[in-house]
Amino acid sequence: MANISIPLPRIGLSIRKCSTKRPCFTSSASTLRISCSGAAGLDGSENKVGLFNFNGIKGVVCGILAACTVASAALPVTAAGQRLPPLSTEPNRCERAFIGNTIGQANGVYDKPLDLRLCDFTNEKTNLKGKSLSAALMSDAKFDGADMSEVVMSKAYAVGGSFKGVDFSNAVLDRVNFGKADLQGAVFKNTVLSGSTFDEAKLEDAVFEDTIIGYVDLQKLCTNKTIGDEWRTELGCR
Repeated sequence: MANISIPLPRIGLSIRKCSTKRPCFTSSASTLRISCSGAAGLDGSENKVGLFNFNGIKGVVCGILAACTVASAALPVTAAGQRLPPLSTEPNRCERAFIGNTIGQANGVYDKPLDLRLCDFTNEKTNLKGKSLSAALMSDAKFDGADMSEVVMSKAYAVGGSFKGVDFSNAVLDRVNFGKADLQGAVFKNTVLSGSTFDEAKLEDAVFEDTIIGYVDLQKLCTNKTIGDEWRTELGCR
């Protein structure tokens, strides 16, 4: 039997072989374990070639599961109650926003975290426009009055950030956590908001013009009572 154990920050999944036909799944509080074992139910009458093929296929599957586990663990922590990594000590870390995440794109993969927490980009009108800030850590940062049009912020963590009057026109804000963020007067014109959450966010005077958002995400957004009546009507909130 070959076991691969990978620690996870909060919840794990255990996959073990219960029989030759069906795997069993059990939860674990701290680790994810993938167990790969031989086919116990095959006896000497079985074709050895078939046994070899079965073990070969199973080995490939286990390899894929292990790779997926590592990739999942590398994604930024954005769920409520989970810990964020320590604040980066990298010199000039805030200036990295002006370069962006060059390999991140929509899935938020990165070579190193884009840590913009506590940074101040107030009234930044030039250097953020059109940048890829995928998977950026932006909690408690200030972007008030900034031009963030055409930015890509997929899987960014912006809890508690200040985005008052920010221009998000034509931006891709896919799966961004804006919980408790200050978005008063922000402009979401022709902006993609798929999967983004706004729990307890301040959205007074925010503009939602031609916003691109799914039905389920819209229902969640409409629960935020700080959205002005004009834009609740525009969005179709009931």
